[in-house]
Amino acid sequence: MRLSGQKSLDLALKIFHNPKLNSENITPRFMYFGKLKLDEDVFEECLMVYFKAPFSYTGEDIVEFQIHGGVLLAQKVVEVCLKAGARMAEPGEYSKRAFLNGKITLDKAEAIIGEINAETEGELKSSLQITNGNLAEKILVEQEKLKTMLAEIEVGMDYPDETEELGLKLNTLERLQEIQNNLNSIIEQSASATYLKNGINVALVGKTNVGKSSVLNAFLGEDRAIVTDIKGTTRDSITESFIYKGIKINLIDTAGIRETEDIVENIGIEKSKKNLNSADIILFVLDGSEEKTDEDILIESLLKEKRFITVINKADKKRILQKQQNEIEISALTNKNIDKLKQMIVDLVITEEIDANSLVLTNERHLQILKDACAIIDEIINTNVLSLDIISMLVKKLWQTLGKITGNTENEDIINLIFSKFCLGK
Repeated sequence: MRLSGQKSLDLALKIFHNPKLNSENITPRFMYFGKLKLDEDVFEECLMVYFKAPFSYTGEDIVEFQIHGGVLLAQKVVEVCLKAGARMAEPGEYSKRAFLNGKITLDKAEAIIGEINAETEGELKSSLQITNGNLAEKILVEQEKLKTMLAEIEVGMDYPDETEELGLKLNTLERLQEIQNNLNSIIEQSASATYLKNGINVALVGKTNVGKSSVLNAFLGEDRAIVTDIKGTTRDSITESFIYKGIKINLIDTAGIRETEDIVENIGIEKSKKNLNSADIILFVLDGSEEKTDEDILIESLLKEKRFITVINKADKKRILQKQQNEIEISALTNKNIDKLKQMIVDLVITEEIDANSLVLTNERHLQILKDACAIIDEIINTNVLSLDIISMLVKKLWQTLGKITGNTENEDIINLIFSKFCLGK
């Protein structure tokens, strides 16, 4: 349980009892054993530690109680703190105070959300790179370059007789190009990073009873989807995820596509067709133990100009089907080539290796800001007739745009919106 604010220590010592401890002799960052008074004769034995401002997460005085586990006990301690004069923290208030007190930059605060919500190792590493200050450090360096440029342009405008305008313009454009190259490098490194955060969406399509649900179960290593010999068992889309080499793969098991009079099954078939358009990659499942049917040909016609792998299922039986485009033979029954198919999915979607140990951005807001900054630089570089005062205005706009990442130029509404996404206590 954590308290932050100017009166945190005074409040804590009202409810925490250690006969040898008071506000005069307490040592910051030392653990103290004592009792929290929960009721008239009810105490919780616990530990208390005091962090003196500014050497704390928020930059304010902080007191932490380390209590025994249990929801009810935690609620009782909260009640005691509230009665003693504290109030509940708002969502993200601790991190917001840390930002306002200069302890963290805005990108670090957002990365904390990324750490909390990370579902893969790659996504976690990406967030850790930002919380370690790698993004803020790069952005602040570029902002310093822009401040120097602005100063030089201002001098050029104030003393035109002593400044060669064309040379100043060319020098400014050359340095802006260097900044753009640095920003583009981060954008390019992050091009495939969306898959670290959102995963690869994979749609399993095929005719009824071809074994799509069995393939999904083989991927997951468990019986998630119902498998029967009855056609049309899967009438709705089932979505399940698994992690492969740090990448989340989202499997969508769709209803078999065929002509049917069943109203409910037809609804599922229409959903299947929609999933074809939204998927990053499609697994077109065929039965290798029989010839291609009219239903197979119909589905194949829907896959034109789409990225797909032809999955020849039932490799445990004698193959009759002819060789197909971009195929792989598997057996959902024996798990033959399932891992190989997982690798094919990753290789086909992610064309460049993602180095999660480098600065890779998964935050769409950060990426959009960098793209906006590059667009401003394009405007300056590609418009040859700009005067120095227009260039100065655009360079200032560029500086402000980059500052939206670190928070040193962002407006209060956006800052409040970002911190509202935090859970309580962060």
